Amino acid sequence: MIQFKSAEEIEIIKESALILGKAHGEVAKHVKEGVKTSFLDKIAEEFIRDNKAIPSFKGYNGFPASLCISVNEVVVHGFPSQYQLKDGDIISIDCGVFHQGFHSDSAYTYPVGEVSPKTIALLKATKESLYLGIEKAVCGNRVGDIGNAIQKFVEAKGYTVVRELVGHGVGKQLHESPEVPNWGKRGGGAKLKAGMVIAIEPMVNLGTRNVVQERDGWTIRTADRKPSAHYEHTVAILEDKTEILTTHRFIEENFKF
Repeated sequence: MIQFKSAEEIEIIKESALILGKAHGEVAKHVKEGVKTSFLDKIAEEFIRDNKAIPSFKGYNGFPASLCISVNEVVVHGFPSQYQLKDGDIISIDCGVFHQGFHSDSAYTYPVGEVSPKTIALLKATKESLYLGIEKAVCGNRVGDIGNAIQKFVEAKGYTVVRELVGHGVGKQLHESPEVPNWGKRGGGAKLKAGMVIAIEPMVNLGTRNVVQERDGWTIRTADRKPSAHYEHTVAILEDKTEILTTHRFIEENFKF
């Protein structure tokens, strides 16, 4: 069942999202060659806890870290580790914050050093598709309108959309109804109504859309081991507009490509 949020609850989610955005910004300062992904996780957790919030992901169904860190062909749910970032890598960093009873959720994919033009084009297209999806996330539309906008845009560029993983409602629980696929038919799915808060998160592959789950039970990678990109915002659907509650501003102040 969809949990509708009051104006006051949306303001709390916005406060959570601001902490999240600033945590992403702190991590962004350290995304460079030679840095261990476990160090990035430490930076995020310390910042979130210093701001009297809780990392949403740590302990969620047994997940061991505050960040999902997914490098190159890993789509989502990668573990921070002793892996040191290398020139030519891409790294998706997904994070959630729990603050005053409500979650927020966002993700960003970074290039490290000199990345191939084909992969940079994938990142830019995936990021653009996020905002095209958000444009359709308005009162009176349907969930399928969001996914259709994302799918049409990225497939026209020759990329593929992961089907096994989707966006979702966000609120008192990290994952709520409705599911928000990154593909679909216009006019299909749940109707979008004022008070809904959802995470829109295109996951787009350079090669096949098929994915494989690793033996750790979490890590999802592309079947052909070609790169995958992931961007995400938490948004609130209001009567007269849609508000992006999370922000990439603090990332982009510290990291440009």
